[in-house]
Amino acid sequence: MRLRSGVFASSCLLVEALGVALFLRGFFPLPVRSLPRSEARRDPPAEPAPPGSGMVSNWTKIPPPLFKKVVIVLIDALRDDFVFGSKGKQFMPYTTQVIEKGTSHSFIAEAKPPTVTMPRIKALTTGSIPGFIDVIVNLNSPALLDDNLIWQAKTAGKRIIFYGDDTWVKLFPKHFVEYDGTTSFFVSDFTEVDDNVTRHLDRVLKREDWDILILHYLGLDHIGHMTGPNSPLVGPKLHEMDNILKKIHISLLSKEGESSLPNLLVVCGDHGMSETGNHGGSSEGEVHTPLLFISSAFEKRSGPLTQPKLVQQTDLATTLAVGLGLPISRNSVGNLILPVVGDKTMREQLRFLHLNGFQLSRLLQENTPAYEKDPGYEHFKIAEKSHGNWIKLYLDGNNSEILLNLGKKVLKQYLEALKTLSSSLSKQVAQYDMYSMLVGTVIVLEVLFLLLLITPKALSSRAEFEVPLSPPLFSLLFYLVCLMLCAVHVIVCTSAESLCYFCSMSWLTAVGVMVLISALMCGILSAIGKILESSRVPVKNPVVSNSSWSEVDVLILTGTIGHVLSLGASSFIEEEHQTWYFLINTLCLALCQELCRNYFLLKEGDPQHSITLKQSFDNVKEAYECKNIDIPAAGDSKLGKVTSSAEFIKGSDKWISLASPWIILICCRLLRSLNQTGVQWAHRPDFGHWLTSSEHKSELSFLAAVSLVMIFILVQRKCSLVSKIAMALGLLGVYSYRAAIGNIIFPWQHDSKDISKGITEARFVYVFVLGIVFTGTKDLLKSQVISADSSVKSIGLWEVYSGLVLLAALLFRPHNLPVLVFCLLIQTMMTKCIWRPLKFDAAQITIMHYWFGQAFFYFQGNSNGIATVDVSAGFVGLDSYVEIPAIFLTAFATYAGPLLWAIHLLCYLSSEVSSVFADDVILLVQCMGYEQPKCSKMWQYFSRP
Repeated sequence: MRLRSGVFASSCLLVEALGVALFLRGFFPLPVRSLPRSEARRDPPAEPAPPGSGMVSNWTKIPPPLFKKVVIVLIDALRDDFVFGSKGKQFMPYTTQVIEKGTSHSFIAEAKPPTVTMPRIKALTTGSIPGFIDVIVNLNSPALLDDNLIWQAKTAGKRIIFYGDDTWVKLFPKHFVEYDGTTSFFVSDFTEVDDNVTRHLDRVLKREDWDILILHYLGLDHIGHMTGPNSPLVGPKLHEMDNILKKIHISLLSKEGESSLPNLLVVCGDHGMSETGNHGGSSEGEVHTPLLFISSAFEKRSGPLTQPKLVQQTDLATTLAVGLGLPISRNSVGNLILPVVGDKTMREQLRFLHLNGFQLSRLLQENTPAYEKDPGYEHFKIAEKSHGNWIKLYLDGNNSEILLNLGKKVLKQYLEALKTLSSSLSKQVAQYDMYSMLVGTVIVLEVLFLLLLITPKALSSRAEFEVPLSPPLFSLLFYLVCLMLCAVHVIVCTSAESLCYFCSMSWLTAVGVMVLISALMCGILSAIGKILESSRVPVKNPVVSNSSWSEVDVLILTGTIGHVLSLGASSFIEEEHQTWYFLINTLCLALCQELCRNYFLLKEGDPQHSITLKQSFDNVKEAYECKNIDIPAAGDSKLGKVTSSAEFIKGSDKWISLASPWIILICCRLLRSLNQTGVQWAHRPDFGHWLTSSEHKSELSFLAAVSLVMIFILVQRKCSLVSKIAMALGLLGVYSYRAAIGNIIFPWQHDSKDISKGITEARFVYVFVLGIVFTGTKDLLKSQVISADSSVKSIGLWEVYSGLVLLAALLFRPHNLPVLVFCLLIQTMMTKCIWRPLKFDAAQITIMHYWFGQAFFYFQGNSNGIATVDVSAGFVGLDSYVEIPAIFLTAFATYAGPLLWAIHLLCYLSSEVSSVFADDVILLVQCMGYEQPKCSKMWQYFSRP
């Protein structure tokens, strides 16, 4: 059966999507299984039974609460060095004093990636470790149905008040007796988003009708996204937070009576921020946050200040549950932070640790088939037995040193068991569904290999493929492969200890996937057989059909395959930018060699010239047949006379072309110095950090102005007059927007006190972006509906491309504008000096565009971690959070490099449709000795603009 290329490509795309979906389903690890809330409040276990008969502990209930009121102040993106470092001492004097000399316990809480807000709130309230799939639902958080601290508190009758990030309201609907949510995604707002929280404080702190108060401040996170952790705005914001903590602490102390329980103030961050101000990854600045417990129940600090101890962020949920007298969340993998309850009696401390260990061991039983062999479970049983011995001594009234020493020993055993149990449960999150991943990978690789085999046919003018539905040669192999795969499926699914998604599918679906894999394999073997068979057929014209591969062809093939293979190693994924930098640098060297060969080594009688001329003649003849134009045949003798009349490049153009790969190499080296990316070296200083520092604002302003001028020069050459004017005004608006928000300054400005959100300036630019894109779209429709003129289509595509360049200039931060300039410059040089002179085919040019697009993704400072996503780009010109525009603008700013190179590919291929044939005709007319009057139809058809 024969299929058109479009139908075949669509079918491959659908099968590819199936393989990718199956791979992702196995790649995103599932968390430990949740338990129903109805079972979450079962009676807690009693103390371990003492050995011997007739002795039973009388403590079977949950211990009473340790604190009367709890205030949780969550400061978004609060890094540990903002509190414990030099910034804390300078801008948070009251908090520093409480840490050093007050009644407090200080820790550094380690957050597990992904370090974005919604998964971190889940970790803080449930004690579980959310997976990376939670990043996807971070934009629209559904209600949290797992057992959690907030639900336990509400069920126990605690009155909870919340102000701040509305993510809490979405996660815990109908849990708060009073709340006021603020939008977390509008990162241009530094002040109002926090003022809307603080304005409730004076009134709430005077009231007594609440038990838990939660405050989530977003201003520091927004400052980080917009200007980074070294911004001059960070200090005043930290000082504002310090004053708020002072007010809360003094108010809590004033409400404590002699007979009442003490109050507790908890200060924490959900995540930190990287050196660029973003978050989501696993760098130290992103995962380390301060955790402070401040209460009069603790002893005052004395002696020298020590480095805060490292704890897990999930430990907070367990510690607060104990402090509030609530059951520990059933899905929690956190440990009790012992210093918080360190002033309690030994029996109380052991009771708290036993409850924590019992909860972790039960969770392990429900998620691990061989739980009894787990070291943590074994340690817990040993500690539980020792605890029973201690209870026996305690109930006997033994108050000697033996009881104290045994209690300390049991305490140590419990802590060791809790640590091991927590580690075992945390590893559950990283257990991937390898079988589903393997099946998905096989499908993807089979489709890619099949596409690679038929690529030469796909580039022909009449691309059709013979699809062997039932080749007799491979029919037996097809059934054998199906049977073998089904047998493997049965063995894997019946022997796997953990659940597998692919095994949970119906047998009919699984067999269908096996049939698909077998059919793809047979199709690949059939295609390989046809290629081998055709290679044995002798050719009629060995000169013309000689198709030896050049160094560029070999590099493109090996580089693409090598990159795909490199994705099998996590280190290559983390530092993928190094792979692309190497490939494009090597490509430039190969292109330089190709240019030297074409300009200096090829002679008049070389077969390569004859091949080029023969192919040009064939192209022209095919086009004329479509237009019913007759042209005489051209013999090889006429083709051989071309050299003197049709040189490829004359004069200085040749030397410019030879220099272009080296200029591109220099541009790429400069771009590498602009932004450090990846994981291993992302923390190192780069030129971008130097430019964005406050003392170099003048240099950044000059660079931004020069870059915008260069963008106009490089883009306007193919635009209409109206689009040129719109582009100039739009680029002026880009500079005005960045000056309005304080990133850069005008020459007549001496300071940046009048900082605004730049909404008017940004919308001014959006008007011109839409106008240019609309003009280009109108030309595209005109070329498709009214006239079939390819030049109108090329102009329309270029104007759409110009509008997107203007949009990218608006969304890029000022120090990244040179990335856009070099992108346009390299595209211009490659078009004029390399692709056209060397006459590369569509496949080669497409892969080169892909390579450069991927490299420019990393030149922007992006990486494969979500920490480098510039969220602030999604709010340029918006005065409130609007989901669809924010998502579109953020995605466009992140993938601007690959998108601009992809659209430039369309522009280039469209412009070459007519120009290539025109060049071929002029060349052939000259070599065949025709005069212009005798070929009027030829010249009229191919000399159109």
